Amino acid sequence: MSMAACGLMCNECPFFGKPCEGCYKVKGKTFWAVDHVPGGTCALFACSVNTKKHDHCGRCGELPCQKFVEQKDPNMSQEEHERLLKERVARLKKAAHA
Repeated sequence: MSMAACGLMCNECPFFGKPCEGCYKVKGKTFWAVDHVPGGTCALFACSVNTKKHDHCGRCGELPCQKFVEQKDPNMSQEEHERLLKERVARLKKAAHA
């Protein structure tokens, strides 16, 4: 089981393996970020790992911050997004205390 810096489960993602090897392996330069984000790095990875030097967002006292809440898969409904946010925050907080 592999958790991304944002609390998503890599092994549950249909893109894991090809074209994505996981955010830690590519240092936040995931295939979607390279194409859609200024600088080409996932904003959550850049913030938590690169800037704040945490191993994931769960170690940040600001979780869930505005950046975390606003980063939404455009193919997901708002209801799905809100449900997934709750799951990810709980997973990240649990991992931070493990």
